[in-house]
Amino acid sequence: MFESIVLGIVQGLTEFLPISSSAHQRIVGEFFSNAQDPGARFTAITQIGTELAVLIFFRNDIKNILLAWFNQAVMRKDLTSDQKPLARMGWLIIIGSLPIGILGYFGRDIITNDFRSLWLIASTLIIFGVILGLADHYGKKEKGLSELNVKHGILYGLAQSLALIPGVSRSGATIAMGRYLGYTREAALRYSFLLALPAVFGSGFYQLKDAFGSDASNVFTLPQTFIATAIAFVVGYAVIAWLLKFVTTKSFMPFIIYRIALGTTVLVLLGTGVINP
Repeated sequence: MFESIVLGIVQGLTEFLPISSSAHQRIVGEFFSNAQDPGARFTAITQIGTELAVLIFFRNDIKNILLAWFNQAVMRKDLTSDQKPLARMGWLIIIGSLPIGILGYFGRDIITNDFRSLWLIASTLIIFGVILGLADHYGKKEKGLSELNVKHGILYGLAQSLALIPGVSRSGATIAMGRYLGYTREAALRYSFLLALPAVFGSGFYQLKDAFGSDASNVFTLPQTFIATAIAFVVGYAVIAWLLKFVTTKSFMPFIIYRIALGTTVLVLLGTGVINP
């Protein structure tokens, strides 16, 4: 129970930061008494908690987007000038979610097993930390979400699909793509939040469905997993508010330095046999 509580806190703290929550759960799990991978199922289910935090934090934006999209796509109503951008954002979220949905479904066995190696996770922490740093430094800072188009939505989605590899970071990959395409940090972050909703809920509830058919969610029971999910929700909600304020005035450099330092440390621990890959 104590370990599941710790992992719930870790999930809430790291989900929205560009440092990879799945990598942190995998690394932290290695230092528990049983030294076991918490598993892709546990990670996916606890992410439901942090995405519920997104739903509540952005509830008005999400409600307006859903309503405008529904009126246009289903009811075939003529939209006002204020509603058209909202409906367009709904379509862009759907389009941007397709790559990770397709790759995640057909590659689920590889994701669950082969992508859990700490050698891979440590390497991706470093490599994508450098990529995020370059994109943030050299990216333009002029575009808002009103300028988001279908091409950019697909590119965002392809970037998000890289997060199927623990260590990449969903927010890190999408923010890096957004900065590369010329969007402001806040715009890139906001679209990252919205784009994650279908992917995370889809993955989480898919794993939850399978978990009900087994005795345990990898090394944790379902009650322990649910407690971790609830804690991730509370902590994640606080992190959203802080991060939105942070990116308006600060760069992502602290996270980049942290990623490289963590990845390097894990490689050293693996190389010296302190932890098992």
